[in-house]
Amino acid sequence: QVQLVESGGGLVQAGGSLRLSCAPTRNIFGIIAMGWYRQAPGKQRELVATITSGSGGDTNYADSVKARFTISRDNAKNTVYLLMNSLKPEDTAVYYCNIDVPFRRYWGQGTQVTVSS
Repeated sequence: QVQLVESGGGLVQAGGSLRLSCAPTRNIFGIIAMGWYRQAPGKQRELVATITSGSGGDTNYADSVKARFTISRDNAKNTVYLLMNSLKPEDTAVYYCNIDVPFRRYWGQGTQVTVSS
């Protein structure tokens, strides 16, 4: 069973930066897209950013993180990254990565990001 392992979360002051990483425990074939979601306490899980696996690597961001967060990927390693700059307290949440293949979505276990004011 493939698992996605996330790392890079933690506690940071407002205005700071963090870089999240997500890699599978074994290679995944047929990846269509990768992405990051987050869930704050008492709120629904929401999309943060996605990136396609094609050569263009088309990206999509939630309005709340545009110009602050950057998603990238390493196709050879099946790894997806999320660079988060200018963090705000409202970015505090558990961040989940996902990898999409035809008819299936893999999820990571989540990593906590806490931004103090």
